[in-house]
Amino acid sequence: MIKIQTKTLQDLEFSTILEQTAQFCITDLGKEKTLKIKPFSDSEKAMQSLKEVNEFIVSLTGDNPIPNHGFDTINAELHLLSIENSILEVGGFRKILSINETTTTLLSFFEKYKQFYESLFEKSESIDIEKSISEAIKEIIDRFGEIKDNATPELAIIRRAISGMKGKINASFNTALSQAASGDYLDEIKESIIDNRRVLAVKAMHRKRIKGTALGTSKTGSIIFIEPATTLELSRELNNLLFDEKEEIKKILRQLTEFIRPYKELLNSYQNYLVEIDCIAAKAKYAQKINGILPIITKEKQLFLKNAFHPILYLSNQKKKEKTYPQTIQLKQDSRIIVISGPNAGGKSITLKTVGLLQLMLQSGFLIPVDSQSECCFFDRILTDIGDNQSIENHLSTYSYRLKMMNQFLRKCNENTLFLIDEFGTGSDPELGGALAETFLEVFYERAAFGIITTHYSNLKMLANELPCAVNANMQFNQKTLEPIYQLQIGEAGSSFTFEVAQKNGIPYSLINKAKKKIERSKVRFDKTIADLQKERAKLRKSSETLKNEEVKAKTETRQLEEINAKIQQKLESFQELYDSNQKRIHLGKKIESLAESFQNNNRKKQLIDEFLKIIAVENSKRKKEVPKVKKQEKAKEKQLEKEVEKKVAVIREKKKKEKIIQKKKEENKPKVVLKVGDRVRMTDGRAIGIIDTLEKNKAIVNYGMFTTNVSISELEFVDRKKK
Repeated sequence: MIKIQTKTLQDLEFSTILEQTAQFCITDLGKEKTLKIKPFSDSEKAMQSLKEVNEFIVSLTGDNPIPNHGFDTINAELHLLSIENSILEVGGFRKILSINETTTTLLSFFEKYKQFYESLFEKSESIDIEKSISEAIKEIIDRFGEIKDNATPELAIIRRAISGMKGKINASFNTALSQAASGDYLDEIKESIIDNRRVLAVKAMHRKRIKGTALGTSKTGSIIFIEPATTLELSRELNNLLFDEKEEIKKILRQLTEFIRPYKELLNSYQNYLVEIDCIAAKAKYAQKINGILPIITKEKQLFLKNAFHPILYLSNQKKKEKTYPQTIQLKQDSRIIVISGPNAGGKSITLKTVGLLQLMLQSGFLIPVDSQSECCFFDRILTDIGDNQSIENHLSTYSYRLKMMNQFLRKCNENTLFLIDEFGTGSDPELGGALAETFLEVFYERAAFGIITTHYSNLKMLANELPCAVNANMQFNQKTLEPIYQLQIGEAGSSFTFEVAQKNGIPYSLINKAKKKIERSKVRFDKTIADLQKERAKLRKSSETLKNEEVKAKTETRQLEEINAKIQQKLESFQELYDSNQKRIHLGKKIESLAESFQNNNRKKQLIDEFLKIIAVENSKRKKEVPKVKKQEKAKEKQLEKEVEKKVAVIREKKKKEKIIQKKKEENKPKVVLKVGDRVRMTDGRAIGIIDTLEKNKAIVNYGMFTTNVSISELEFVDRKKK
């Protein structure tokens, strides 16, 4: 059972992470849920959440993105559904339809691509798809949010009657309008609209000549707005029909509400599901922003954070365009406690907070900004004591408060605990406080807890050096400029550079020297020894790096020389073979030349042929011994060459295939230019460039200088346009 205290969340500024993540939510409920995220109480749930976020982040950059999950909250509608005889409005049904269809789309998507989104599919597997909800709403309400005419036969009859009545009213009004106009009883505007009813704009002097009801006057009183008597009677009938329509719609909505009511819990589960998807999506987008990944999760108690960034600091520096320095830190069984020392403002506290915050994020289902080779585990407790915790409310001093915290640490610390303490032992007399802090550290060590502390106390540095499973570390400092370089060095304690930093900040040397005399010589010598050791270590590291670089360079040069040597040897062998071959030919040539001279002198053909055949027989006998071996070697070489050629050809073909696909995509995405007369163009499969003379429908006549041709526009490629 994992338990993380509220104080730990406050110390590590976890709420800032939640606020930054909530900005990526697209629903109000999603934001509310994100701001309430806490570390999981179960490691399996945390692992499941991490997998879900990791799958979602892949979809953000992939070719197959997860469908939209946005929705309007239906809390008010769900509340009404729980009240007997309540009726939902049309807007409420539209929200329910939207949430139902969005959920159905997502569930279908994860079902289809479950091999890619295993964890997200597993999350959606328990939710049922109910298509009858969407079907029932769509039968009644159209896409514009209006009740359909054919929702019921009664509504269809009423609406046809309304439509007919409106036609009669318009006809009646137009008749009255033309009669009044012919008698010159109307003002220039002739008619107007009052209370959504058409009225005649009658001149005040002719008021009694028009039969009807006066519904108003103009500001000056010169015009009286009258609804004709014939129209008035029809309007009353229309009002009755509109009342009937309203009652029928109310009846339809009541029936639809009663149909939806049994699905209240299902709709609530849909909304909760979409809220969770919104939280997962927000975590994925936040991970994208901070370059977060899922590290290797191990069941063994060990922590290896390679190139880890503090996410809040990283985003803050990104806005300021400043560099953020990553840290690499490891906690394992043989080095489960790290004591970090060194001067102030060197990055000790940030390193401590980075480890704690990343562990909190991981156990809350967040991907973290580390290298992919990083390894993490889950801790049951994360205990922190960071910053000046002076409690004014409880009248406790800093030291009293810290002692109270240490008491909690002593009660809860075990092998499944990660503790993080900043400026361990401060707030009291250095010697007495240091001794007590040393005792606490020994207890944490005996209980096999994992932890990181920062301190300036020499006795704690010495203790870390003596304990087998504890290790010293320091934040690197430039020895010349005394500026921090924000790099953690494991394996050695760090000097506080108290007097050096004071001197750099302008404190007179005489005062520094006086201060040195006031403290024990052994302490000054101890701090100076640490500082000297750090300098020597720094030199050794530089020498080691130089030697490694030279070793790599030497190995590279040796390999290059061996390759050159092999090539030279191969060439020498080839030259030797060529030389031997030429010597044989010269020797054979001399024999033939001797036969030619002999034949010229004695003109004996038979002797010439006999001698010639002897030479051939001798040469053939030599070949019989060499040929089988040579042929085997040649065949082996040929086969090897064929294999190499085939491999190279396959690579070239694959490369060309990819290039063609990329080129094709570029061409498809390339915006098409509307061709005009005078544009320079070329055929898509040709090189010659011509000018468009005329354009007709989908054809163009292209002039190539020596000739013209009629070409389809789809086969032409735009080159450039003649500047005016």
